[in-house]
Amino acid sequence: MSQSFVVSFGIEALRMAVLLSSPMLVGALVIGLAISIFQAVTQIQEQTLAIIPKMAVIVAIIAFLSSWLLTQASTYMSSIFVNFPRYIGV
Repeated sequence: MSQSFVVSFGIEALRMAVLLSSPMLVGALVIGLAISIFQAVTQIQEQTLAIIPKMAVIVAIIAFLSSWLLTQASTYMSSIFVNFPRYIGV
């Protein structure tokens, strides 16, 4: 196994992790920013006001994109398992 293969394998794993987590992170970021602006305007400093909508948005995004997320993850894992003998040099 060459050094370039290991680096490309790691880059691909990181790319997949970012691809699968970015919809939830972006949704939480957008709703968190909106809640923070609302809290600053109204001067309400309640922590549950910020956490509950973020959780609801993340659950909604997971429910909406679950088939796409599962397809991406299973395609990535199946390519790893199919190429496993090549990876170990058999």
